[in-house]
Amino acid sequence: MSNKITSILLFLSIGVFLFGIGYKLGEYKSFNFPGSVNYPVLNGAPAGFDSGLFWQTWNDLQQKYVDKKKIDPKKMFYGALKGMVSSVDDPYTFFLTPDENKQTKEDLGGQFEGIGAQLGLKDNRIIIIAPLKNSPAEKAGVKAGDFITKVDGQSTQSWTLTQAVLKIRGKKGEKVVLTLDRNGKEITVPIVRDQINVSSVDLSYENNVAILKLNQFGDNTNAEWDKAVTDIKNKWDKKQIKGMVLDLRDNPGGFLDSAVYLASEFLPQGKLIVKQESTTTGNHDYYSERSGNLQNIPLSILINKGSASASEILAGALRDYNRAKLVGEKSFGKGSVQEALDLKNGAGLHVTVAKWVLPNGDWINGKGITPDISIENKVPEGNTLNRAEDAQLDKAIEVVLNKNK
Repeated sequence: MSNKITSILLFLSIGVFLFGIGYKLGEYKSFNFPGSVNYPVLNGAPAGFDSGLFWQTWNDLQQKYVDKKKIDPKKMFYGALKGMVSSVDDPYTFFLTPDENKQTKEDLGGQFEGIGAQLGLKDNRIIIIAPLKNSPAEKAGVKAGDFITKVDGQSTQSWTLTQAVLKIRGKKGEKVVLTLDRNGKEITVPIVRDQINVSSVDLSYENNVAILKLNQFGDNTNAEWDKAVTDIKNKWDKKQIKGMVLDLRDNPGGFLDSAVYLASEFLPQGKLIVKQESTTTGNHDYYSERSGNLQNIPLSILINKGSASASEILAGALRDYNRAKLVGEKSFGKGSVQEALDLKNGAGLHVTVAKWVLPNGDWINGKGITPDISIENKVPEGNTLNRAEDAQLDKAIEVVLNKNK
């Protein structure tokens, strides 16, 4: 299925990773990039719209612009489409060139070359949602919440997420220099790009508690999840563990259907997980698809400001059914749903089609989900979080163990 409903974090968060009908725009009767001619295009233009203005501007720019080397018809064409889509003033609705669309699909597939960080937008500024574990970004000291003010000395002011991805992403072995704003302090960080392989699921055990870290909701998530759940259920059935922590910190989201699939693991079949409300595509309710394998295991869920979209659906639904206690910090707050469309010639369009609402009726857009137990990790300046400093995980484990008393 080429068109997937996704819950995309501000990125292409995508979440875009640095390291993710056919919407009919109008049919082109004829089009050739080179030259300066008048093109008959765009059937069904709005009343009072003169498509000749577009081509007059196109031709005049080609003929008169002083630096002919900068006249690239393909970039002009795609730029026009980007401008049209951006006119709706929604950071989650954007046009992707064929290269950008391909990169987005690779991101959700979990493999790419880059610095290994998840980007978002906050107050129209490029922000680090989270560096990936053991990535070049993490090793260089990049932290969640850092604003990227410059890339290789170039200001990121007014950049889109797509622009940021294209500038920061690159081939293995190449260096990029980021200028970061961290709590008002400017920091310059050189990073050497590398091959990034992202697993959706990391499973470990501590104090007789399963700790399942979920990194994204991508192409491979459900299969990796099933494998981890089999291991957890086997240990639970044999009374080798006392419960489970689901770590959704710094998870920017991904596919909506994956969030529904994972939530179904902890609930009886037929429970409402999320409501999708739309004036264009109609409303749709998503229910748990099966009788979950982990319905009775004591559970706590970790969230923070990097937990967004699909992560918030999963955490919010399990909270609403009193299935799990939420521990950590308030989540990001993204309550809209995007559809990822494949257009002609490999291009793509991500378009907001709906908002989503939790089972209890909450629309968390812009405000996030407040955890049941609020706790902040305090990390010394210049350091990255290590296990000894992870008070949030300590508390989440404590919550699980207390349920057994």
